[in-house]
Amino acid sequence: MLNLQRLAIFVAVVDAGSFTAAAVTLGQTKAVVSFNVKQLESELGVSLLVRSTRRLALTDAGERFYQRCLRLLQDAENVLDDVRRDHHGLSGVLRITTTPEYGAQVVVPALAAFSQLHPRLRIQHVSSSYHADLISERFDVAIRLGQLADSSHRAALIDSFAILPVAAPDYLARHPVGSLTQLAQAQWIAHSRLSSPLSWQVITPQRQAVLFKVEDAATLMGDSAAALLAFALHGAGVALLPEWLVRPAIAEGKLCALLADHQFPAQSIYALYPNTRHVPEKVRAFIDFLREQVATGG
Repeated sequence: MLNLQRLAIFVAVVDAGSFTAAAVTLGQTKAVVSFNVKQLESELGVSLLVRSTRRLALTDAGERFYQRCLRLLQDAENVLDDVRRDHHGLSGVLRITTTPEYGAQVVVPALAAFSQLHPRLRIQHVSSSYHADLISERFDVAIRLGQLADSSHRAALIDSFAILPVAAPDYLARHPVGSLTQLAQAQWIAHSRLSSPLSWQVITPQRQAVLFKVEDAATLMGDSAAALLAFALHGAGVALLPEWLVRPAIAEGKLCALLADHQFPAQSIYALYPNTRHVPEKVRAFIDFLREQVATGG
């Protein structure tokens, strides 16, 4: 029978990169840490780590076992959290990742309100344009926008939003855009994660679906919606951005929505969470809370 504490020590060694660093993190001696890992390898009958003078490395078996340990330890922690909840409300740690823009505007305010309802719950929010791996980086929930790629994770639909082609008035003074043809010939600002070529299915005012395709490669590229917004505000070209992000700039006259009678495909907002046998109550509760906050404009 595997010892969960021993698994936790093995994971700590992998994360820290050495027995010495793991011992400091765990508050134990290096000898105790080394002994537990050796005992684990003995019980399994395989080598998990390759030891060198500089840094430890995982064997192939160790890599597979490490990933399973992460899931097993997370499951165990989730079960304990739910047992504690029965007596004290939600507790433990809720770790969430979002894009910086949607996180700041929507998710962080929701987390602040959720925290007030569950004061024993510790919340960690990480904002990044990079799509983190939920298991290896130990996130409970990831909020993802756009088209959802195939994934082994579970996904809960939170909401959907419109995307708008926008440009600054000074750019439009130099390069008027009054048709799809002119829009296709514009200087485009694109997200670096967007598939190439730049093309979308667009609904015309006559309710016809047409394939819109930008003629040339993007003039500028950025790795976040905030970067694309900044480029557009400075008159660098046309960007296709979420309506919720550009609404203030349009209202202030800093940006113009182009071809307002055309519709670009709506994008979805999903909450992704690991596909484990036991979904923790804190995850279910926050997803329900966020969906309600978005629906009511809270």
